Amino acid sequence: MKNLLSFRFCFSKVAGLAAALVACTLSGTSASAQSPADTTIRATSNPIFTHKYTADPAALVYKDKVYLYAGHDEAPARREGYVMNEWLVFSSPDMVTWTEHKSPLKPTDFAWAKGEAWASHVIERDGKFYWFSTVEHATIKGKAIGVAVSDNPIGPFKDARGSALITNDMTTDTKISWDDIDPAVFIDDNGQAYIFWGNTVLHYAKLKKNMVELDGPIKTIKLPHFTEAPWVHKHKGMYYLSYAYQFPEKTAYAMSKNIEGPWEYKGILNELAGNSNTNHQAIIDFKGKSYFIYHNGAIPTDGGSFRRSVCIDYLDYNKDGTMKRVVMTSEGIKPAK
Repeated sequence: MKNLLSFRFCFSKVAGLAAALVACTLSGTSASAQSPADTTIRATSNPIFTHKYTADPAALVYKDKVYLYAGHDEAPARREGYVMNEWLVFSSPDMVTWTEHKSPLKPTDFAWAKGEAWASHVIERDGKFYWFSTVEHATIKGKAIGVAVSDNPIGPFKDARGSALITNDMTTDTKISWDDIDPAVFIDDNGQAYIFWGNTVLHYAKLKKNMVELDGPIKTIKLPHFTEAPWVHKHKGMYYLSYAYQFPEKTAYAMSKNIEGPWEYKGILNELAGNSNTNHQAIIDFKGKSYFIYHNGAIPTDGGSFRRSVCIDYLDYNKDGTMKRVVMTSEGIKPAK
């Protein structure tokens, strides 16, 4: 995501706030100001939030709710470059009516980091919630991945280690300083946890059961035109690894019978997301349906590559287990029942 600062996008911030965010339907409100915590939002279309810019979605299903975690794009109008100072969390019982909670984590909550709330991933294990976060390291050049922990999916979260889990000097397959980004964590049926991450080079490693230490060597996976944003999920016994492909980014995917591969490339899953050079996905099952969560730059008039917005559409599978190409819509989804 920084070559993605050449690689990455360009557009502006949203104008005014529109009627403050008075607890209701914020679809159509402008996306810029700060919203109060615990505000109810009814998403009537894509993008699902229009009161502020949201990017790099990750999603967690826990106890009949979906928890949506996102970065907060705060770049002013027409500024090219990321301004991301916090992460956001929303929860929903039906994926249409959302509650926005107080920001649960900032890069400054890691004493060893100096900023930049880039893509993250939250996962639950044994009643605790682990937030794997991309930040800029304060003393080791480049991006790093930290881990925060909470007893509640909406936080607050605190640093679980006191140091980075992964730093740029731990991976040497490429010379760039932003290759240690976009963590995606998956716990297999046997309890073994894995972390996948990277930019231009896709890395993965096992995690110890405590979720805050690597358990063995860092390995790499070669996939066609891998850029960033890995996401791993399992469906009917098959493993799926989706990722941002080329630049500007589409979403492609591979399949495997084993979490450690070999991975077979299957093609494009999602085309270029409107008005955004990046494409960052989360894939979940909830109440009997599968969902593809992503971002675009669709908020008028200043949305774009540095002012992105989360969207949700349906995901479907073919009889042979491959995934059908996602149809991005303005209408979005109906309430899950």
